[in-house]
This record gives sequence, C-alpha cells and structure tokens, in this order.
Amino acid sequence: MRRFDMRLPAIVHVEAANEFHTETQNVSARGVFFYVDRALSPGTKLEVTLTFPPHVTLTDSVRVRFKASVIRVENPLPSARIGVAALIEDYEFLRASGSTDFQSVLQQEAKNSN
Repeated sequence: MRRFDMRLPAIVHVEAANEFHTETQNVSARGVFFYVDRALSPGTKLEVTLTFPPHVTLTDSVRVRFKASVIRVENPLPSARIGVAALIEDYEFLRASGSTDFQSVLQQEAKNSN
C-alpha cells in the first residue's frame, strides 16, 4: 500500500496500559507508523486515535480511531525513540463532540501545570 508522510498528533492506547501521545510519521490505508519512548512487542494490540485535518480531508477535520496490531518494531541505536509499524485491523469515525481530542488534552495539561 502507498504510504503518505503525515505528521499527525495521535493518542495511542496499548492493551492493559495507559494512553500516551505521539505523532504519526506515515499512514496508509492498512497501516500506521509512529515513534514511541517505550518498548512494544510485535502482536501487541493498540488503539490509535488521530484527527485528519481539513487540508487532508478537503472538508472538516475527521477524527478516526484505529484498532491495530504491532507488526514491526525498529530500535536503531543510539536513539531512545522506538519506531512502531502497526497493521490497521478496524477503524471507526468519531463524532467531533465525542471523546477528547489531542489538542484538548494538550490544553488541559497546560492548564493543570500552571
């Protein structure tokens, strides 16, 4: 599948773990690649939520949640970042008024730190 270089904020939820924030490096119709600061193993189940901006959708922003499985992990030394390639197994479109988006989380974290 063709990959599109897209740096989009993403919220990743790992099975039996908390959410963490990252940024996609590329996205295709069947997969997503991003960097994390923690080790993940191939086969790990993930939920990735991101928002495609208007310049990508050519309409309003669109929030999407992917259910995916890690298929490849790249950990080139000496980088602390770990690259994760995940196969998208299912997805759903989220309502704009639905759960918290990445920008809202950042704003709330900034407010809490002050």
